[in-house]
Amino acid sequence: MAQRSGKITLYEGKHFTGRKLEVFGDCDNFQDRGFMNRVNSIRVESGAWVCFDHPDFRGQQFILEHGDYPDFFRWNSHSDHMGSCRPVGMHGEHFRLEIFEGCNFTGQCLEFLEDCPFLQSGGWAKNCINAIKVYGDGAAWSPSSFGAEDFQASSSLQSDQGLEEATTKPATTQPPVLTAKL
Repeated sequence: MAQRSGKITLYEGKHFTGRKLEVFGDCDNFQDRGFMNRVNSIRVESGAWVCFDHPDFRGQQFILEHGDYPDFFRWNSHSDHMGSCRPVGMHGEHFRLEIFEGCNFTGQCLEFLEDCPFLQSGGWAKNCINAIKVYGDGAAWSPSSFGAEDFQASSSLQSDQGLEEATTKPATTQPPVLTAKL
């Protein structure tokens, strides 16, 4: 089962100034906690988070890992509007990911059992991935933070064996969970 934990602090002003909201779990509407939907800086103190520009976990998503984001450009936003956030589920011991160079799960294949910050260090010499299989809790992958077009692979199908096949498609409201640099 996926675990969710962490702490994120949202600030109304740039460079961690102004009113702040500390969040330790799912927060579906900042206004319900007395905080306006204007966020100009963020400090992720622990965990990984997906933030949404609208309440109820809707709209454009932003994945934030541990660190400081002194202005909204740092999380690739075009405005200071943000309405909800939640920690990203961390995968347990039953997680496995396979990437393939060819379409329809053909060609070179590389398996991952844990996070891999750079695909080359994991043994992947290619500059693209055409298919992904996710076993276990499910995940998504987005190369958008690496300068590529904004595409995301999200788990979408599940077989009797618990296999989820991911297909490349334009980004949707599914949160990217796993990242690796090409």
